Amino acid sequence: MCNNECDASTEELAHPPKLMFDFEGRNPTTFWQSSSWKKYPKPLQVNITLSWNKSIELTDDIVLTFESGRPEQMVLEKSLDFGRTWTPYQFYATDCLDAFTMEPKTASELTQLTLLDIICTEDYSRGYVWKNDKTVRFEIKERFALFAGPRLHNMASLYGQLDTTKKLRDFFTITDLRIKLLKPATGATMVDENNLSRYFYAISDVKVQGRELLLSACWRKCSRSLILWSRDFNWFKRCKCNLHANSCVFDKGKLGCECEHNTTGPDCSRCKKLYHGRAWSVGSYLPIPKGTANICIPSMNGPVHRANASSLGVVNRNKGRPAGSNFSIFTDAKATVCLEK
Repeated sequence: MCNNECDASTEELAHPPKLMFDFEGRNPTTFWQSSSWKKYPKPLQVNITLSWNKSIELTDDIVLTFESGRPEQMVLEKSLDFGRTWTPYQFYATDCLDAFTMEPKTASELTQLTLLDIICTEDYSRGYVWKNDKTVRFEIKERFALFAGPRLHNMASLYGQLDTTKKLRDFFTITDLRIKLLKPATGATMVDENNLSRYFYAISDVKVQGRELLLSACWRKCSRSLILWSRDFNWFKRCKCNLHANSCVFDKGKLGCECEHNTTGPDCSRCKKLYHGRAWSVGSYLPIPKGTANICIPSMNGPVHRANASSLGVVNRNKGRPAGSNFSIFTDAKATVCLEK
């Protein structure tokens, strides 16, 4: 850990934000590190904001790997409107009642009726001994399993719920993700004020089933920023294209859907010009397994087509492979890291 020292001006002691997103498996491990808690008792708070500039549908757990002890208090937040407003996804603390006045719960305690509840968990805020104890998770698959079964065998049930329940779709959709680190690991009931350099945050890996994060290191209010680019990230994720596209492309600095079904827009959220024969509609997972494309039709009177979808994220029997499901692209990675003083 560089003897707990971090100096951005010295290459050997620098731990810039891009190291949270570089190739894992190196020896020694690379990681981003915050400044230490030298201004105790003033809180040491850091915000890490990941921005996609597009709607993204989460399909797997969000996993953070800490090289320091896991934080004693943390909040994971999401935005659906490109960072204009934020809502909590999950709270993390060693003592949920003390930190957030919330009863501690785990994702395994959720039910179909409480799946959308915002909980505080104490599972990921204790110190670590083994490798797995370095991680902090937001459990996506465990929530999927409430409808699809423990091994996600009954995906038709999950697709049916996503098709008919907007609140459920929105819950798994983000444009931005924010990690709010509120209190570093202390490892004791009292902070050692004579050794404050031992308290800091360090993250070696951030895994979100998404792509293109802009890495920017900046001080409070992001008034001073250093843009750091990192290439060749192979992120597996489904863009939100309203079930009207099989893939996304990175073009002119933005991620956009390759729209089908005579639709257009970053999320395929409207019909093309001259294709307003009926109102635009999101594609449907139903009926399983083919789904319904809800194609935009020409403005002139003509037959209404209800073709089977090729972009619904379910099996297309004609091609014998998943269509519109997870795919990979290589893009620049983008994220924002702000240190609140």
